[in-house]
Amino acid sequence: MEFRLFGEVRVLAGDRPLDVGTPRQQAVLAALLVDAGRPVDIETLIDRVWDEAPPVEARNVLYSHLSRIRRLLATASGHTGVRARLERRSAGYVLDVDPDLVDLHRFARLTARGPAGDTARAAALTEALDLWSGPPLAGISGDWVDQVRNSWRRRRLDAVTAWGEVELRLGRADAVTAALPDVLAEYPLSEPLEALFMRALHAAGRDAEAIERYAVIRARLADELGTDPGAELRALHSAILRGELPQSEPDSPLATPAQLPPDMPGFAGREEELRLLDDLAGGSATAVRIVAVSGTAGVGKTALVVHWAHRMRGHFPGGQLYVNLRGFDPTGSPVTPAEAVRRFLDAFEVSPQRIPVGFEAQVGLCRSLLANRRVLVVLDNARDAEHVRPLLPGSPDCLVLVTSRDQLSGLVADGARHLTVDLLEADEARRLLAGRLGAERIAAEPRAVDEIVALCARLPLALAVVAARAATHPKFGLVALARELRAARGSLDEFSGADPATDPRAVFSWSYLQLTADAARLFRLTGLHPGPDLGTHAAASLAGLPSRAVRPLLAELSRAHLVTEHSPGRYTCHDLLRAYASEQAQVLDLEPDRRAALRRTLCHYLHTANDADRLLDPRREELPTLTALPPGVTPEPVADRTEALAWFDAEHRVLLAAIQQEPAFDVEVWELIWAMRRFLAHQGHWQDEIDSLNVALAAARRLGDPLKQAFAHCYKGCTYVWFGKYEDACAELDVALSLYREAGDRVGEAYVQFYHSWLLDRQERNVEALSHAEQALELFRAAGHQAGQAKVLNAVGWFHALLGDHETAIGYCRKALDLQTELGDQLGAGQTWHSLGYAYQQLEDHGRAVACYQAAVDLFEASGYRINEAHVLSSLGDALHDAGDVDAARDAWQRSVDILDQLSHPDADDTRVKLTKSTSDT
Repeated sequence: MEFRLFGEVRVLAGDRPLDVGTPRQQAVLAALLVDAGRPVDIETLIDRVWDEAPPVEARNVLYSHLSRIRRLLATASGHTGVRARLERRSAGYVLDVDPDLVDLHRFARLTARGPAGDTARAAALTEALDLWSGPPLAGISGDWVDQVRNSWRRRRLDAVTAWGEVELRLGRADAVTAALPDVLAEYPLSEPLEALFMRALHAAGRDAEAIERYAVIRARLADELGTDPGAELRALHSAILRGELPQSEPDSPLATPAQLPPDMPGFAGREEELRLLDDLAGGSATAVRIVAVSGTAGVGKTALVVHWAHRMRGHFPGGQLYVNLRGFDPTGSPVTPAEAVRRFLDAFEVSPQRIPVGFEAQVGLCRSLLANRRVLVVLDNARDAEHVRPLLPGSPDCLVLVTSRDQLSGLVADGARHLTVDLLEADEARRLLAGRLGAERIAAEPRAVDEIVALCARLPLALAVVAARAATHPKFGLVALARELRAARGSLDEFSGADPATDPRAVFSWSYLQLTADAARLFRLTGLHPGPDLGTHAAASLAGLPSRAVRPLLAELSRAHLVTEHSPGRYTCHDLLRAYASEQAQVLDLEPDRRAALRRTLCHYLHTANDADRLLDPRREELPTLTALPPGVTPEPVADRTEALAWFDAEHRVLLAAIQQEPAFDVEVWELIWAMRRFLAHQGHWQDEIDSLNVALAAARRLGDPLKQAFAHCYKGCTYVWFGKYEDACAELDVALSLYREAGDRVGEAYVQFYHSWLLDRQERNVEALSHAEQALELFRAAGHQAGQAKVLNAVGWFHALLGDHETAIGYCRKALDLQTELGDQLGAGQTWHSLGYAYQQLEDHGRAVACYQAAVDLFEASGYRINEAHVLSSLGDALHDAGDVDAARDAWQRSVDILDQLSHPDADDTRVKLTKSTSDT
């Protein structure tokens, strides 16, 4: 049995369509089916069928339709044996049928959240969209019918967009480009759908059509709405024109992490170790399986583990996680367990807002994600057992491979099995060279090959560097290369503090000595960079060169295997090579030159972050002064908000490493944290924000600058509010307030009072909150600070509304909105529209309340502030419900719940209660 509401109203018993009666009877049936399984009272049925002008005999006519619907359901049940009955209960009439038999409800189930994993999600969305046979309730008219139709047209649009996004992540761009034109004809002004179509055309290699499509939608928007395309479409168009939009890749790593580094080309030998790995990793287990792989530096631990992992990844359908812990990094900045856990959470598509505050809670969440999944976890370059213990999953279905120079004996208690990797056998070393250089070339000069193997101490990393040199110069004889290598060893004894048999410095120096002078200098300077990687523009500033001059130098280093371009325009290198580069810099570059290179690097990140931050928040407070750009530094260009976010995302880990500097750089470090704080806060990286602010506070104290200290205390307080740590937040804000007062900084003092009112608002202490907001307003007015006045005028209005003085609240909020409009403060305006909506709602002016809330939703949605959007959607649902538009209210509440669930925000439960209650009430 099937009940179809998409298109015409139909009832099918098997393949047989039944007579559903007149349009009026179809309207009654539809009014029951949209709430299948839930009671609908008589008055609601009458309103849905006749709007606000029912006939005098409406009840009698309704009873007649209900009687015929009972007979229709009895016929359908008789043909199919499926239960379908119309019952009269105290709360109204209930069409008792499995909601999944109704296409509209099945569509909602399939699209609501969907199964985990892109492949399953795509299948569910495809099944849902196949149910659509046209706008709902075709052939029926009325206001309620129009609301249902419009609501479901929006939900279908959302489903199509979600389907297209998943299909692109799965690499099926052709399916998207084939399906979207017909849908676009029905939604000619949908910018998200147009953006999806442009991305699909790009992914299919049809950039010219994507650019043409942009011209079409721009003209259409101008003709029909008098507007230009939104920021997303403009940024997308610009990225396609510049060739900066990446192609979509199949099997999105967000759904199933696939983080293994590339397999080592020309991997040879290690058959015994591979067999032992097979044995150690195999078999059943009741606890997590751990294999600790240890060995000296450069012996090939990572290459062995990564090669084996690629060979076995099909056995781990839950994905593969990888992190280089940099336990022996020459900069002394290993990846902490906390940072590694957050990277794993990112890999599983956990939004920043969902990540718990405390480290232990983050570990627990990560282990929960790994439970009942077969995941391969590779923890590379661990310092010791304590470095990796928090990263161990709790599921016996997972396998953990740990590499380290340490024996990791401490992991025995965790059930680890051990594998020691020794030097390559001579035959294996020759096979490695043959894999890189060709068997014929190796066979032609066997004595030279043996000498190279001996001089490289059978270290795979050293052999790879030599092979790179030989491959670059195929006409060089291996005898000559062996002679150069032998000479290099003798000239660098001053660097040899380790056992010569395992010291790779000679091989590195041999490759390094072949570089041009400029490339050699750049290589040395990379040892001073904070890591973990650097982009082309940052490398240019590090060297004090234009980007066009540094690109060929990076290419030269890459060809020599001294750096690796792990993604377009971003470079990294083995920690041994970084150590060697750092040693070379200490010996060959003067201390002032090294310090100048570090200062250039910090200023590069500082000025680029400042430019990007200004795009994220054009209304921000500016620093009175910013450290001047040293000669030779060019900040990276960022054109708009999209590029600013992309830059911060790419440099996030680098920035966190860059702020760990000696006190001589306290000014630059503090300013860099000031410029990156908003990104960390807005993206929900609150633990990173706290860590950074602690660094800023220490720098400010050394500088003896009370205003810089006040900044750190103030925003630590704000971050603690997000954590719900209200006592800590209050203490930090009190210190900030005292420092600002002592310095006579009225604007700073005003902001602290404003943030204190927000803290009290979260504690529902509204009278005290109003007092702090009024103090903030007085201070902003005294300072002539318009942006602050606008922000706090809204806050004062909001607290008046919470205290029941709604007319006063509206007056303050209108003043705030006028000022925000004049200043172009869209985010502030969104908050004020929310306050106005609340005040009008309390005055039972439902139409104005709905309009205000909708304006706030639009502004927050356009700005990407999802938590604010979700809260206002919940309020919009309340206002719509009060206005009697139950369906629209449910739609708003559902959208709010969906966002809050994605953010793992506890407020989702409150909104979900409204949804449940509205369902039971009807």
